[in-house]
Amino acid sequence: MRKLICITLAVFVSACSSSDDGGDAGFTLDSCSNADQRRFVRDVMRDWYLWNDLLPAQISIGNFASPEELLAFLTTFSPDDGSGQPIDRFSFIDSAAADAAFLGEGLFEGFGFSSRFEAADDLRITRVFADSPAEMNGLARGQRILALNGRTIAEIQAADGVSAVFATTPLEFTMQDVDGAPLLPVMIEQGIVTIAPIPQSRIIDAGGGRMVGYMELAQFISTADAEFDTVFAAFLAAGVNDVIIDLRYNGGGLVTTTELLADYLGGEVAENLTFTETRFNADRAANNDRTAVFGLLGNSISLSRLVVIASAGTASASEAITNGLEPHVEVTVVGSTTLGKPVGQIGIEFCEKVIRPTSFQLFNADGFGDYFDGLPADCAATDDLSVGVGADNDPNLVAALGYLETGICPTIAAPGGLSKPRIDVEIPRLDRRGKPSRWYADAF
Repeated sequence: MRKLICITLAVFVSACSSSDDGGDAGFTLDSCSNADQRRFVRDVMRDWYLWNDLLPAQISIGNFASPEELLAFLTTFSPDDGSGQPIDRFSFIDSAAADAAFLGEGLFEGFGFSSRFEAADDLRITRVFADSPAEMNGLARGQRILALNGRTIAEIQAADGVSAVFATTPLEFTMQDVDGAPLLPVMIEQGIVTIAPIPQSRIIDAGGGRMVGYMELAQFISTADAEFDTVFAAFLAAGVNDVIIDLRYNGGGLVTTTELLADYLGGEVAENLTFTETRFNADRAANNDRTAVFGLLGNSISLSRLVVIASAGTASASEAITNGLEPHVEVTVVGSTTLGKPVGQIGIEFCEKVIRPTSFQLFNADGFGDYFDGLPADCAATDDLSVGVGADNDPNLVAALGYLETGICPTIAAPGGLSKPRIDVEIPRLDRRGKPSRWYADAF
């Protein structure tokens, strides 16, 4: 496959001299003054933004205090998502060093956990990364966060929101265990967290001589590349034709890693056929539109059926794998509807930052790429936080195996019942904008 762009980070363009006019300005800067940075953001958006034709003709940078504020304003001109909100929730500016560390090595500075609301005031830990400050201080999947620095979650949400408070370090966590027992408050300081791209993989004997490959993929980062070969070599040796990929918390990553995984999955059965079509705005299409095709690798398997375990945290590259394989093999989504991000960003570096404008949209071989509402689950299953991801009694894995055995979506009862959100209140969502770890891993 041609490895030209990254769904989340790809092309870095260094800025070194100046321009005031925008358009095809060459993305240059005289200095890293606030004004020059705002001009640069305006210029990049005029040239690379997927919906640049919807931007206003006149953009007064003096109305904005920072390049980040200007970018947030410009994204409001993206199409309506159907609820009165702009469809672009994805463009942002961040530290170039943080981007490179996260996507290259899976490193980020934080506590080392992901979480979600089960109800308006019920915030639960969904995963804890190995050897992180969170793990070393006893945080675990399924625990409830009762208070932060002595303030209840309800109090925090009514003020600045938990995403803002999680930026504080050190931070006192008051927790409740999975069984409801209170835990002593613990003070945790942020540190360097390393994400293992493939936390687990195994071959499951489904009976009758049929072997199923299971792989949990945490992120599409470059450290996954070599591990893919090991995992798929084992799948190939075992005669695996059915694969379950657990992407329930995977918010995306590199296009190169995405296309490599597609080669392992589809290279044998769809060699040289279209995996994805990448389409830019009209000004950039001629030089940048491209088609990625499946390539045959030494350990590509003869895939028959693919089951993707998904949730509202499944996005971007994860959805591209799901959508891109759909025209070529039987693909079934188990869990719940994905986030809905059929678009990607290029990365352009300036002043030790990187701007990531939403710049292209991905389509599969059937020309389908409009899933801003998410890819729906074929088989609904509960992500029960009292059960380990990929455990034998994990409702998602049980449903996936049941479907592969019978071709029918089974009804799975949640063992612990932690993940049945109340329907009488609006469930808040944590803010994903900001650090790459927030968007791609939904992690603090």
